[in-house]
Amino acid sequence: MSVVWRPPRKLLPILALFLCLVSTMVLVAQQDEVPAATAVQSEMTEITEEVIGDDSVAPDDVQPSTTETAAADEQAGETLSSSDATATQPAAQSLPEISETQTEPVTSPAQTVQTETADTPVAPDAGAAAVAADEVSKPVAEPAVDETEKPAAASVAVAVAEPAKEPVVDAGQQYFDMKRANVLVVILTLMAFVSYYTFHAQRGKELFIRRISGLSALEDAVGRATEMGRGVLYIPGIMDMDDIQTIAGVTIMGHVAKKTAEYDTPLFAPMTRSFVMSVAQEIVKQSYLEKGRPDAYRPDRINYLTDDQFGYVAGVGGIMMREKPAACFYLGTFYAESLILAETGNAVGAIQIAGTAEPSQIPFFVAACDYTLIGEELFAASAYLSKNPKEVGSLKGQDIIKLLIILVMIVGTLLVTIAQTEYGAGTVFATLAENFMRLLK
Repeated sequence: MSVVWRPPRKLLPILALFLCLVSTMVLVAQQDEVPAATAVQSEMTEITEEVIGDDSVAPDDVQPSTTETAAADEQAGETLSSSDATATQPAAQSLPEISETQTEPVTSPAQTVQTETADTPVAPDAGAAAVAADEVSKPVAEPAVDETEKPAAASVAVAVAEPAKEPVVDAGQQYFDMKRANVLVVILTLMAFVSYYTFHAQRGKELFIRRISGLSALEDAVGRATEMGRGVLYIPGIMDMDDIQTIAGVTIMGHVAKKTAEYDTPLFAPMTRSFVMSVAQEIVKQSYLEKGRPDAYRPDRINYLTDDQFGYVAGVGGIMMREKPAACFYLGTFYAESLILAETGNAVGAIQIAGTAEPSQIPFFVAACDYTLIGEELFAASAYLSKNPKEVGSLKGQDIIKLLIILVMIVGTLLVTIAQTEYGAGTVFATLAENFMRLLK
């Protein structure tokens, strides 16, 4: 990062703002949990009441019997009286038991009774036996409990079949998702810091940016090439203008062109994309106009070679061996050709400054070049060289956000670590750590 803090007192407003934001987010999260838990509990209560049905009714709250239940009770009483009457008769006159699940009428009850009592004396009370036979021949009535349990079963079926009700969505939630409130806080904080530092930079306040050694050596490299009477080679990567590293490389190329125009040093810039060639020609031409040397501008030295990766490397290697530049700049997107370019430049004795954001190619540039811009330094180079208030303010605001992110990581790590110990488990640290990590998600 390019920010170097001076007096510690400048940290106080930033820390105060950070603590206010964190406390606000935690309070909002805790308030959102209570209504959600209440709603879930009420829904579970309603479902439980529907499923339980009549079982939850107390004995004192039994509803009065209807006409159907009264008839069923009378019929059950008659059956019990007949069974008591037959119980006083000999065992041979007892009727076979009928299960509750049988719903079909018993066929030929008289024959069954006559067969069982063939070898026994006739019962003294024939009328009671006839009544019992008639009761057996009738179909078994459904229990009265089935009528009372039907509403409960129906309610359970409706509760299962009915789809879940969609929650009522507030008009404001249709346009904003409260679950992504942390993203809004980060964006607003970034905009606030960038606007603050850009405003102060435009008012003339000097914003400190740390020294980048590779860019500090840029002027020395061009001066060395001028003293040796040799040219400067500049390659802004092998990708097109839709790549952010190519844009950064072409931007730095404008500053190099100003130095070559000032020192009257030849500038060679072979390109691997035709559109990048057109943009580079315009930037170099504008740089020569600003320095008052439009006659020194040579568009044929900023030419197009080929889109093929290794064909382009072969063409650049030929230019290096013929022109023998004293300074080589490789700033942009590079892949497998990075080491070939760097070794060829080293073979001709050039001072080399490279920079890329490709992690796999940085080790090769570090090993073969004199100065290397690693990752973010490539994008900060334009603000470092131009001192444009908008670029410097944007760079400074981004660095402050990075410091806040690092601080959030430290605070989250400490909270989770304390919550996992025996002293922090079950305390306010555990709750705070859980809410804090949920907000970060």
